[in-house]
Amino acid sequence: MTELRRILEHEDQTLAETPPADEFPDVPELTGPERMCALTRVVWPIEDLIRFGAGPDGVVVPDLARRLPGRGVWVEASRVRLEEAVRRNVFAKSLKRAVSAPKDLPERVEALMVKRTLDALSLANKAGLVTPGFAKVEAALEQGEVTGLLHGRDGAVDGTHKLNRKFVAIATSRGISPTIVVELTIEQISLAIGRSNVVHAAILSGGTAARLLEEVKRLTRFRASLAAS
Repeated sequence: MTELRRILEHEDQTLAETPPADEFPDVPELTGPERMCALTRVVWPIEDLIRFGAGPDGVVVPDLARRLPGRGVWVEASRVRLEEAVRRNVFAKSLKRAVSAPKDLPERVEALMVKRTLDALSLANKAGLVTPGFAKVEAALEQGEVTGLLHGRDGAVDGTHKLNRKFVAIATSRGISPTIVVELTIEQISLAIGRSNVVHAAILSGGTAARLLEEVKRLTRFRASLAAS
């Protein structure tokens, strides 16, 4: 598992209607920007899926960076779907070997998503693309530099709503889809930025900020499926 861990650390309608995995014919991996979900057999862009591989010990591991060697299996980027995939053990058929999926695989995936989001936030902050603090966020909004807002999920709602209303109004007037992030706690944001008690922050336009927004969207989608259920 040493090499596997090194790679991972570096990159640090209804389910009841879906037939069991063994009722599906064997389907090879697609080539290109789309893959088939091993659970639902629906084809999605790879951005909407999570890739998994198998370690030497036969345990299924997440491959969020899509870089692990060997054959992979893809599952829709949804916690509900992943939980069902674990229950039905759809991984063995796609990986063409005997494997076991740990029951806490959804928790492991979410923890990795949070870590990748925090790493991306830290990089964006170092690049000068994150502006923390209510007053500074307001100023950045007025200057039209903001591509996303970041709020601590455990922060007071009054300030969050005020900034959101302003951001949505400005973005709408410019024909831009506003991105509002509430997936991280105040403590997580503060640690990633290296400042204390950061409740609100503006995300400015730039390369590392784009990666941050991608990670955030994936985490939001993964969690939203559970909330909707």
